[in-house]
Amino acid sequence: MNNFTSDILENMKRRAKIVATIGPSSDSRETLSALIEAGIDVARLNFSHGTHESHLKQIELIRELSVQYDKPISILQDLQGPKLRVGTLPEEGVPLHAGEVVKMELDLDNRTMDFIDGEIKTIFMEIPNILHCLKPGSKILLDDGKLEMEVLEVYDRGFKAQIILGGQLFSHKGVNLPGTDLDIPGFTEKDQEDLAFGLEHDIDAVAISFVRNADDITCIRDFIMLHKPSKQHMPIIAKLELPQAVSNLESILDVADGVMVARGDLGVETSPADVPVIQKEIIQAANQKAKIVITATQMLDSMIENPRPTRAEASDVANAIFDGTDAVMLSGESANGKYPVESVRMMNAIALEAEAHIKEWGHSYPPVIGKNQDDSFAIAIAARELAHDRDVTCIAVFTQSGRSALLQSKARPQVPILAFTPSEDTYRKLGMNWGVIPHLVPFSNSLEEMIQHVEEALLVSTSLKKGQKVVFISGFPIGAMRSTNLALLHTIGSLNN
Repeated sequence: MNNFTSDILENMKRRAKIVATIGPSSDSRETLSALIEAGIDVARLNFSHGTHESHLKQIELIRELSVQYDKPISILQDLQGPKLRVGTLPEEGVPLHAGEVVKMELDLDNRTMDFIDGEIKTIFMEIPNILHCLKPGSKILLDDGKLEMEVLEVYDRGFKAQIILGGQLFSHKGVNLPGTDLDIPGFTEKDQEDLAFGLEHDIDAVAISFVRNADDITCIRDFIMLHKPSKQHMPIIAKLELPQAVSNLESILDVADGVMVARGDLGVETSPADVPVIQKEIIQAANQKAKIVITATQMLDSMIENPRPTRAEASDVANAIFDGTDAVMLSGESANGKYPVESVRMMNAIALEAEAHIKEWGHSYPPVIGKNQDDSFAIAIAARELAHDRDVTCIAVFTQSGRSALLQSKARPQVPILAFTPSEDTYRKLGMNWGVIPHLVPFSNSLEEMIQHVEEALLVSTSLKKGQKVVFISGFPIGAMRSTNLALLHTIGSLNN
C-alpha cells in the first residue's frame, strides 16, 4: 500500500473537502500526483474549455492515480451552460472609452470586430435569443463587470449602447445582464453532448451552470435517466450564479443533490456587497436540507500569479469553513495559475487551522428533522450523540447509495466518519462529502458479515485496535437497500468473543 494512505485516519484530519480545477497548469501526471499528495478530494473538469479528447486523458489519468494512491478522487464535470460571450476581437483587444457609443450585433459565424457607420465600433456577440430581452436603459456588464454599458436602442441585428465604464475588451469575454430575465435554454446542445460524454466515461458528479429554477435540475435528471439509468443517483450540483436561482433556492434544493456558491457571477449579477450574506444563506439552507454545498470562485485568486495568498483570501477560506461549507474550490489557481500545488497546500493549511477552532467560531446547521421525513436524519444525529457520549473512535457507515454517509456528514460529528460501500460508483462520489473517508468492502448479506468486513478494513487501513469502540450505522436488514434505521455501539474484536 502507498505510504500516503498507510493510515486513513492520520492522513485525513481535514474534514472540509478541496475541489481543484484541472487545466493546463495541472493536467500532467507529475502535477496531478502532487495535487493528490497536497490534499485534493475532487477534480473539477471545466467543459467551457478543452475537447472531449483532452478531458478523456484527464479522466483516465485521475482514475489511474486514484488507484495508485488508494484515495477516491471524485470527478466533477462542470457544464458550460448558456455562456454569454462577446465574439472574436483583435488579439490586442479593443479599447472602449466612457461615453463612447458602440454597436453589439449577433454573430454565430465567428466574425472579427469591424467598423461600420463611420467611427462606430461593431462588436459581435455569441449570444442567441438576446434581443427581445433588452430595452433602452438595460445595463450590460462585460468581463466579470470590469466594463459596463447601457442600451440606447435595439434593432433587428443588435443594439446600440453607450459605454459607462470603459477599459480594454478582449475576445470571448463574458457578458452579464443584471436584472434581465433571459429566455435562453439552460441545457444547451453542447451541454447535452458533453454530459453524454461524461456519462459514457463514468464521471462522478455534474455541475449545472446558470440554474434558474428547479426545472433546470429536473431536465438534467431526465437526461441522465434516458441515457444511462445506472447513473441515476449521480449527484447533480446546481451552480448558483443568478438572482433567480437565489430567489428559488428552496425549490432548487428540493431537487438538486448539492449547490455551488458561484460568487464570481453572483457578484456581477447582484452586487459584491450582497455576496457574503447570500453565501451564508445558501450554506445554511443547504446544510439544513442535507445537500452538498461547495464555496467557489476567487478563494485564493492572487495565487494565480503569487506563491502566497493575501490575508483577506485566507480569511475568506476560513470563514467559508466556519459557515459550514462542505468543500472549498480552486478555479484559475489550479487550472492555469503559476502555483497550482502551492494553492492546494495553502487551502489545506487554512482549512486545518480553521477546523482546529471550529468550536469557537463555527456554525453548525444540522438537517431539520420533520414529521414527514424518514428516520435516517434522526439516526444520523443519534449516532453523533452516541459517539460524543461514549469513548468512540469513529462512526462507521455502511452504505450502498451514499445517502447514509451524506446524512452522517451533515450531522457534523466530532469524530471521523468512515463510509464502507461495496459500490465503486458510491466509493468515488463519497469523496465530496465533508468529513467522510470512503472505503471499498465486499457486499454483505448479514449484520455479522458487514461488521466483519468493516472490522477487517479498519484494522488494515487505520490505527484502530481491538478493544476500541465505533458506532455502526446502516439500513437493516443488511443488503436490502433500506434507509438508515440502525445505530450500533460496537467494540472492535468483540464479534468472535
